[in-house]
Amino acid sequence: MEKRFPVPPFTLATALEKVQLAEDAWNSRDPQRVSLVYTPDTEWRNRDQFINGREEVVAFLTGKWAKELDYKLKKELWSFTDNKIAVKFEYEWHDAAGNWFRSYGNELWDFNADGLMQRRFAAINDVPINSRDRKFRDAGDELVLAC
Repeated sequence: MEKRFPVPPFTLATALEKVQLAEDAWNSRDPQRVSLVYTPDTEWRNRDQFINGREEVVAFLTGKWAKELDYKLKKELWSFTDNKIAVKFEYEWHDAAGNWFRSYGNELWDFNADGLMQRRFAAINDVPINSRDRKFRDAGDELVLAC
């Protein structure tokens, strides 16, 4: 059986590590890479969608990142128990027309003994923002202010 360290039971240090690993994976925008942290039969609720299994995760994320361009995410540990972690997050992205958004949400994660996430429940809200109000910028991004 495959393992994804750290594995439960979580401590503060290992819960923080798990959150950082998730943030890094999602910021890769690589659906295949991200799917490997979930059990083959993972169950998700993402907004109003119900997703089951890695194949559906890959399809969902492929569509997500085709729509949510230049996606950049920040996750923060909210709480944890032996095999569960709760996070709050925000991410920024723009659509094909150049409209920017900041999305806020919470996720509840449930891990199996091998450290794979078996359940992920996410509640997310999107807020339109002006590009100059972005928080998350890559080193090459330029800030252009309207004159």
